[in-house]
Amino acid sequence: MNTLFLIKGVFSIYTILLFIRIALSWFPSLYKYEVTKVIIAVTDPYMNIFRKVIPPIGGFLDLSPMLALFSLRFIESFILSIFR
Repeated sequence: MNTLFLIKGVFSIYTILLFIRIALSWFPSLYKYEVTKVIIAVTDPYMNIFRKVIPPIGGFLDLSPMLALFSLRFIESFILSIFR
């Protein structure tokens, strides 16, 4: 039971970080802060996978976060099913 709790916790924290990263994209002036740099460093490698699949539309509308979040939930469900 502790393993399931740990897996859910890790995925929940990473999901929150992704939502924060998405929100930060609307406020580029916050990029100068160290905590912002850490969030970007942790989330961008994962997000870049999906940016290669779905490039920004018109150069500014980035739909890759939706695919990234959907995929993260799918991966979490798959891993949890293995441990159940």
